[in-house]
Amino acid sequence: MGNQKSKETVKGNQTQAEASNLGGIQEAQRNWESSLRKTETKAPPRNVKFTTLSDMEVPLLSTPADLEAEGFDYLRDSGFPGEYPYTRGVQRNMYRGKLWTMRQFAGFASAEDTNKRFKLLLENGQTGLSTAFDMPTLMGYDADSPRGKGEVGKCGVSVSSIQDMEALFSGIPLGEVTTSMTINAPAIVVLAMYLAVAEGQGVPKEKVRGTLQNDILKEYIAQKEWIYPVVPAVGLVTDTIEYCTQHYPNWNTVSISGYHIREAGATAVQELAFTLADGLGYIDSCLARGMKIDDFAPRLSFFFDVHNDFFEEIAKFRAARRIWARLMKERYHAKDPKSWMLRTHAQTAGVSLTAQQPYNNIVRVTVQALAGILGGTNSLHTNSMDETLSLPTDDAVMIALRTQQIIAEESGVANVADPFGGSYFMEILTLRVEKAALDYIRKIDEMGGIIQAIEKGFPQAEIANSAYHFQRQLEAKEKVMVGVNKYKMNEAERKVDTLYIDRSVEEKQVQKLAQLRRSRSPQVHQEALRRVKESAQAGQNLMEPILGAVKAYATLQEICDTLRPVFGEYRESGNF
Repeated sequence: MGNQKSKETVKGNQTQAEASNLGGIQEAQRNWESSLRKTETKAPPRNVKFTTLSDMEVPLLSTPADLEAEGFDYLRDSGFPGEYPYTRGVQRNMYRGKLWTMRQFAGFASAEDTNKRFKLLLENGQTGLSTAFDMPTLMGYDADSPRGKGEVGKCGVSVSSIQDMEALFSGIPLGEVTTSMTINAPAIVVLAMYLAVAEGQGVPKEKVRGTLQNDILKEYIAQKEWIYPVVPAVGLVTDTIEYCTQHYPNWNTVSISGYHIREAGATAVQELAFTLADGLGYIDSCLARGMKIDDFAPRLSFFFDVHNDFFEEIAKFRAARRIWARLMKERYHAKDPKSWMLRTHAQTAGVSLTAQQPYNNIVRVTVQALAGILGGTNSLHTNSMDETLSLPTDDAVMIALRTQQIIAEESGVANVADPFGGSYFMEILTLRVEKAALDYIRKIDEMGGIIQAIEKGFPQAEIANSAYHFQRQLEAKEKVMVGVNKYKMNEAERKVDTLYIDRSVEEKQVQKLAQLRRSRSPQVHQEALRRVKESAQAGQNLMEPILGAVKAYATLQEICDTLRPVFGEYRESGNF
């Protein structure tokens, strides 16, 4: 009893001491502010609105008293790296144990062309592959479709069949590298092709590692690359999660993507809120399928944008991990700590790059990459400086990769876990980003969830309003883009080498498809497509039938077209 009384006395004395100390800080701050006002009469502040890129007010400085006012509790809200709520990172020793995975988005022209770029990057120290597909592939069309004419191989690699996937990864051991594939509406078909190629290489299922973007919800919100209506499209995502949970334990079947939401004009808070709400939508779909939360949640992954506002972006990553951990533990009652962890890829902000003075983009990318790393990302892609002009050249992509390597090997930032943890300003900003994002999530919950919110046009309208507001700020010069609305130059004589995709790529792809159709077995091919259609009509998991179809050399479009009459096609209603 005496010992307990002693502990209570000590705790009471500490509380009194903390209160007294905070009172002293507040009084000192008032005196400092009074002195500041006198100074400002001699040197007034610049005529700038001091806000984050997303218009959150930025204080001149923060103190422990401000943290106290926000209700911050260190152990509850921050804690330690590798421990709940993971604000400070999901690994205990962060980059001391393993550097973030370095990826460069690569994909152009034919599978053979992209395969050469893959090998160049791997030879120069890249640690993971990230695949960009062209527009016909993204929309579920083959290279010989009239709808894809003129677009084949232009914004990514053209993949119409398993033959293209084999060529894409020829000479690359899929059991030794991790692969990310950025595709959504026809993602289940592309995944089937990849798994079939890995199987053909003799790779054990547990050694197939990587990530499929496969986030169809953000397509309706932001990127607008869809095929089917929302509900059956989410069903296809659920099929892949269910199948890989059972058969491919180290494959991340969905990368819940805020990147495209931000690129469409969302604020950092909107990006965070709508991305996490999408994740909750997939969880609800899996639970409705009868899956158990701890069976599939550890393999969910995320993908965030890293924009120009250095501190706001770091706060966003920290808040994302904390919100997700609490939602998983408190809303879904997940028991496995791996289910609580938000593991994320990040990419520097393509929308921030400018065609004007493109070499400035190297600086922007460096600042953004540093923010992503200090925010604790697990994987990072750095954009190339010429991406507003064309797909990146070999030289430009090498500078982007070297940017990551210099930060990792020369800057010293990889030595410390969450160096901004405990910063009065960073902790306050993280709390404010978290609270604002949770307000959005509550609104979406009240609408019945993210699918209902999308059908009502809520996130779409919020993003459109934010994009319009930011554009007005640029035009009024309330926000600055160097080289665009300030510090302009006459660039008539400055030329930047760009990558040109010749139309012959399309001609060769069309010829390859014609040869494939002549050489495959018509009976095996038709039987495989019939099974896909019947399984879809019966509401069965489509992964096995689609695997059978790609092995029978059914093309991407043939499989997607088989599903179009069953599911229908999505048409967006206008929102004004």
